[in-house]
Amino acid sequence: MRLVVQRVLEASCSVNGEIVSEIKQGLLIFLGVCTDYNPQDIEYFARKCLELRIFCDELDKMNLSVKDINGEILLISQFTLCAKTKRGRRPDFTSAANADLAKKVYLDFSDALEKLGIIPKLGIFAANMKISLINDGPVTIILER
Repeated sequence: MRLVVQRVLEASCSVNGEIVSEIKQGLLIFLGVCTDYNPQDIEYFARKCLELRIFCDELDKMNLSVKDINGEILLISQFTLCAKTKRGRRPDFTSAANADLAKKVYLDFSDALEKLGIIPKLGIFAANMKISLINDGPVTIILER
């Protein structure tokens, strides 16, 4: 699994010109499920996302988590995070999990976030989505193991 976590002031997901999900301050998480996926990754990464101290406290130090600020999460499935780019100019997506597994992991990850305290807003799996955001900082963190 590979995740790109962005600290945002707001974010939204649109499909066919219609907003399907939106959040105010919190995290925009792009989730890529790769063929080397391990089921233990779901709990590990869900906890990691909720506990990342990337929000500023009263002294303007990054000491607070999304839970500490009562923030929201927008979770977007993005198979392109599994791209191989070492050779040539066209990304190779053979490292991306098949759609059935990726959708299951995406929904399981959403459930794990909810069990840990934040119900994420979701994009539409496999849809052509347009994501709008105001990145705060900017702060962007890449998570993988």
